[in-house]
Amino acid sequence: MTLPPSITQWFTARGWRVRRHQIEMLEAARAGDHALLVADTGAGKTLAGFMPTLADFAGDDPPGDGLHTLYVSPLKALAHDVQRNLLTPVDEIGLNIRIETRSGDTPSDRKARQRAKPPHVLLTTPESLSLLLSYPESATMFAGLKRVIVDEVHAFATGKRGDLLALSLARLQALAPGMRRAALSATVADPQDFCAWLAPGGDAAAVRLVEGEEGAKPELSILHPEDQRVPWGGHAAAWAVPQLYDEIRRNNTTLIFTNTRFLAEYIFQLLWDVNDDKLPIGIHHGSLSKEARRKVEGAMARGELRALVCTASLDLGVDWGDVDLVVQMGAPKGSSRLLQRIGRANHRLDCPSRALLAPGNRFEFLEAFAAQEAVHEGKRDGEEFRAGGLDVLAQHVMATACAGPFDEGALLAEVQSAHPYRWIDQAQWTRVLEFVATGGYALRAYDRFKRIVRDKQGTWRLTHPEHAARFRLNAGIIVDSEMLEVRFKNGRSLGKVEESFGATLSPGDTIRFAGMDLEVEGVRDLELIVRAAKKPGQIPSYMGARLPLTTHLSDRVRGLLVDRAGWARFPDDVREWLEMQDWRSKLPGPGMLLAESFPHQNKHYTVYYTFEGWNANQSLGMLITRRMNERGLMPLGFVANDYSLGVWGARPVADPAPLLSPDILAHEFVDWVQESHLLRRAFREVAVISGLVERQHPGKRKSGKQVTFSTDLIYDVLRKYEPDHLLIEAAWADARARMTDVGRLGDLLDRAAGQLVHIELDRVSPLAVPVLVMIGREATPAGAADDELLMEAESLAAAAMRAD
Repeated sequence: MTLPPSITQWFTARGWRVRRHQIEMLEAARAGDHALLVADTGAGKTLAGFMPTLADFAGDDPPGDGLHTLYVSPLKALAHDVQRNLLTPVDEIGLNIRIETRSGDTPSDRKARQRAKPPHVLLTTPESLSLLLSYPESATMFAGLKRVIVDEVHAFATGKRGDLLALSLARLQALAPGMRRAALSATVADPQDFCAWLAPGGDAAAVRLVEGEEGAKPELSILHPEDQRVPWGGHAAAWAVPQLYDEIRRNNTTLIFTNTRFLAEYIFQLLWDVNDDKLPIGIHHGSLSKEARRKVEGAMARGELRALVCTASLDLGVDWGDVDLVVQMGAPKGSSRLLQRIGRANHRLDCPSRALLAPGNRFEFLEAFAAQEAVHEGKRDGEEFRAGGLDVLAQHVMATACAGPFDEGALLAEVQSAHPYRWIDQAQWTRVLEFVATGGYALRAYDRFKRIVRDKQGTWRLTHPEHAARFRLNAGIIVDSEMLEVRFKNGRSLGKVEESFGATLSPGDTIRFAGMDLEVEGVRDLELIVRAAKKPGQIPSYMGARLPLTTHLSDRVRGLLVDRAGWARFPDDVREWLEMQDWRSKLPGPGMLLAESFPHQNKHYTVYYTFEGWNANQSLGMLITRRMNERGLMPLGFVANDYSLGVWGARPVADPAPLLSPDILAHEFVDWVQESHLLRRAFREVAVISGLVERQHPGKRKSGKQVTFSTDLIYDVLRKYEPDHLLIEAAWADARARMTDVGRLGDLLDRAAGQLVHIELDRVSPLAVPVLVMIGREATPAGAADDELLMEAESLAAAAMRAD
C-alpha cells in the first residue's frame, strides 16, 4: 500500500518514517474494514486514525463538500488539541480540508452553520454527537459520512457514555450504510471485547485489529524513603515531597499525578512549602475553572512550567512532548491507568518514558511493585463491559423522535445492532417506548410525561414540537454530584459531607462528624438531618471519588504476599512487616480469604482481607454490621481500604462464616439499598438521564435540591404503585454495579465458604495496622492526617510487631 506522494514527502521533510500501523490503518480503510488500533502512547495513533482521510484528500479525486470524517473523543480539550495537531500536516501538505470542533462551548450560530454546511472533518464528544443526531437536518448532514474515529475508546466504552456512543454509531450506520468505524487506544486489556463493541451488530470478526509497533520500554522505578520509615497508613505519600522536589530540580518538566483533587491541592501546597528556588509549579484538575485549566495548559505547551500537579484530568490526550518525568503519587490502582500516565513523558515511541512511583503506605508499596511488574510485562487491565443502561436507551429514543418520526421495528433493529443493547427484546423494547411515551403506568395520567405518540402503522412522533427544544436543553449523561448539608432539626448547620457518604446511611445509624456523635433521623432533599446520639458513632471511610483497584492488580498483590523469595526487593521495614505477619498469623495469598479476630482497647475487632477494592469492602462493612446487629454482636463501626475491612463491636466474633454467607445479598443487601438513600440517588441520576426530570427550562436551571425534590416525589409514587417501573430497574442496575460493586462482592461471598481461614489472636496483627490506623481519620481528606497517622500508627504497630 503506497501513500500519496504529498504525504510521503511531508514525512520525509520532517525526518519521520511512516509507521507500519499507520499504513495498516490505511489498508483496512481501503479494504472497507472497520479497525481497532492498539498502540503505545507516542506511536502516532491519531495520525494513523486520520491517515485514510488525509489520503482521500491528497488523492487525484479529492472529496467535495460535506462531512467526510467524524472524530469522537471523551474530552472537549482533547478535540481542541487534535484540531491543533491535525491542522499542521493539513496546512503543510497543502490539503483543502476544513476542520472544526463541536462541543457544549461552541457558539450557537456556529452550531447552526455546521448543520447547514458541515466541515469536512468534525471533532466532537459523545454527548454533542447525540444532540446533533436529534436535529431533522442530521439525515442529510450524515448521509455522505465515510469515517468515524473514536479516540481513547477504553476511557468510556464500558460506561454510560459508551452506551450513548454505541447507539449513535448505530444511528449513523443507518443514515450512512457505507460508513466505516475506527477506534484508537493505548491501554486496551481485551481487544476482542472492544472489537465487538465497535462492530455493527457486535461482530468482532468484522473489525480488523491493528497492533502498533512496539516502543521503547518505560523506565519505571519506585521511590524509597531516605532516612525514614515506610508509612503504615495514609495515601498522600507526603514523605516523598523533599525527594520529589529534588527530581523537579533535576528535570526540565515533571508531570505529577495524584488520584484525587484534594491530593492535587495538598501535594501542590507541600511543594510550594519547600520551593526555595521559586520554580514555576502549576496545578490542574477538573474542579478548576475552564479559564484556569486553559492557562495552565498554555504555559505547559510553551515550556514555562517546571512541574505540574494534576489528576485524571490529564490522563488522556493533551500531548506535551517535552515532559521529562512522570511521577505517580500514591498507588496507581491499575496497570492500564499507570501506562496511560507514564506515556505522558516524552510522548515519543522510540524514547523511553521515565516515571517514578511514590507509594503512600506499606500496602501501596506492594501495589506499586505489582504495577511495575505488570507494566514491564505489558499486561493491561480495565473495567468490564456490562449491559447497556435503560435510561440511556430512553434518551436515545427521544433524540431519534426529535429528528423526525421513526418506525418502532426499524429502530429496534438499529438498537439491537449496538453491542451494549443486543439483549433488548421486543418485550423490553415495548416497555422503553411506553416509558418515553407516557412516563409509565403510574405516571400516564400526567400530560407533561407524554412526549411521543404512536400511530396505527407503528410510527412514533413527538406529541408537540416544544419537546425537542426541552430535550436538547437537558440531554446528557454526566449528572453532577451533590453535597449533603448536615443539620439539626432546628436548622443549625454543622457542615457538608459528600452525598456518596450520606447515600449509605439509614435512619438510626450513628456517625461521628464535627467532633460529635450524631444519630441520623433521615435524608431530606440534600440535607442530612441528625440529632445528638447516646451511642458512639460509626465512621465509614468515605473520602470522595476513588479510583477502583483493578482485580488484575489485586491478584498480583496477593501473589507478592506469599512470594517470600521476592521480599528481598522490598524496603527493610516492608519486608520485616511481612515476615512478622507470617510468623504471628498467616498471609492471605491467592485462594484464601483470611479473617483475623483480636481484642484492642476494650473492643473486639475482626479484619477481613478481601482485596476486592474499597467500594466492595465499604458495602460489605454495611452488610456485616447489619447482620452482627441482628445476632446481638453489638457492632460499633467499621473501616475499609482497598485491601481489607476492619469491623469492631462490643462482643467477639467467634465464627465469621455466618456473617459472610451469600444470602446476605438476597436479604440484608436489598433491605440496605432500599432503606438507605442509595437507591434514591441512583433513581435521581437515571431520571435525569432518561429525560423524565428536566434540570433546565428555557432561561433557568433547577437547583440540585429542586431536582432531588422532583425525583423523590416520583420515586415514592413508583415504589408504591409501580415497583417494576423501567427506571426503578435501571436504578437497581446502577446501585448494584456502580455504587456498591456487588459483582466483586458476590464473587467474594461465593468464595468465602471454601476459602475462609479464621485466626484468633491476642492482639492486633501487623497486616491489620494499615486499615485500623484509619479509624477516626476516614472523613479527613486523604493526606491531611498523614503526620498524625504516622505517630498513631507507630503506637499500634509496636504491639503488632512484637514477636512474643
